[in-house]
Amino acid sequence: MALFYSRSNILRGSLIYAIGDTLACLISGEFLITRLIGMLIIGGTVYAFEIPNYLLYLNDKNWGNDLKAKLKRGILFHLYFNPLWIARHLLMINLISLNFEAINFDLVTIGWYSFLYSTPFVFPANFVLQNYIPYKWRFVASGIFSGVMAVYYALSAILFN
Repeated sequence: MALFYSRSNILRGSLIYAIGDTLACLISGEFLITRLIGMLIIGGTVYAFEIPNYLLYLNDKNWGNDLKAKLKRGILFHLYFNPLWIARHLLMINLISLNFEAINFDLVTIGWYSFLYSTPFVFPANFVLQNYIPYKWRFVASGIFSGVMAVYYALSAILFN
């Protein structure tokens, strides 16, 4: 499988993740220009590369189209955004926010509780994204959903710390 990294995903990732995170910052009163610029960069590099390639990997698997196959795809997509992924996201947010004192092992704990408590509503969304959104639009749909979840992840540090 060839890795995929396109200009459209760079642009989409930059804008979608930066807009979602900025909305979360404005709601929580934590807007920083370094964070906005950082999320533009992270969304257009890290997320624009890794997420579409994982989506492509899942799309290329020929598991069929029955409920068992759909559940497998939905579970694997959901598990991609696991507690360590969330902790890494929070780490990057703290780095670009220049909030170095918040970088510690507590991010893993926050990631775990965030993942655990969000699963009842995130898994159904990931199931739909993986099984009912055409592949061409999955990264965009996932990014928009992530933008909505950015508010949740930003507040996770407060809720679960």
